[in-house]
Amino acid sequence: MADPFQNVEAGGAEFIETVVGALETRAAEPIMIEIVEQYLETLDFVDGGLHVEVGAGTGAIARRIAARAGNGQVIASEPSAGLVEAARKLAGGASNLKFETGDGAALRFEDGSVDNVVMHTVLSHVVDPTVFLNEAARILKNGGRLVVCDADFEKTSLANAWADPLDACAKYFAEHFVTDKFLTGKLRGLAAAAGLTVEEFRITSRTVTTGAGAMTWVGMASMHMVNNGLISQELADCLAAEYKRREVAGSLYGHQPFVTLIARKP
Repeated sequence: MADPFQNVEAGGAEFIETVVGALETRAAEPIMIEIVEQYLETLDFVDGGLHVEVGAGTGAIARRIAARAGNGQVIASEPSAGLVEAARKLAGGASNLKFETGDGAALRFEDGSVDNVVMHTVLSHVVDPTVFLNEAARILKNGGRLVVCDADFEKTSLANAWADPLDACAKYFAEHFVTDKFLTGKLRGLAAAAGLTVEEFRITSRTVTTGAGAMTWVGMASMHMVNNGLISQELADCLAAEYKRREVAGSLYGHQPFVTLIARKP
């Protein structure tokens, strides 16, 4: 079955609402704020610049870009009309931030017109990341930078023991809700093939011991299994309850490496 994040609209209003909650919850985690602020610190926000986020989701990253852009313009492109609607509501009226529906494989911007491009947890959900990277290289000015930040989904874990049922949910999520769970290992070569110079490649551990961040893996995976007749709703409810029990007991432990690549257009 195709990665549902390839076409969020096809999942209907309930799935869109779930995705909105999941994206905003993850973006609010201290470690994710640190990751985003660290890569934004490396970008040049020139006077009157143009900055583009591809696959903006609910706009959590775009809002942080806009906070740094000054009198520059931030265009946040997202293929899901439902997520664009949610992003506009969450934007808080930032005058230098605009959300629009758009396809990262065919961006509307002119060649060499953009100062910075950000792709945050996007490329692991697309069939051909090469097309997205070539588009980023096309629209970037000489000296402009691309940031790609994505999870190493192959190493996602919720395991406290061998054959842990919560870890099975994490593995199931990586298998059914991600297009390429090995994407991060390919990033440097893909960026170079697009004609970009890799300046930084770093890995940060996203560890979840409290909060609902890793509940996304359990909730989405178990619901997918229920819908496909693999488990009962009662078991799905028990898995959610076990997540909450571990959080209270201090034994919740989710782990996911996040990779950040920063590349410059020569």
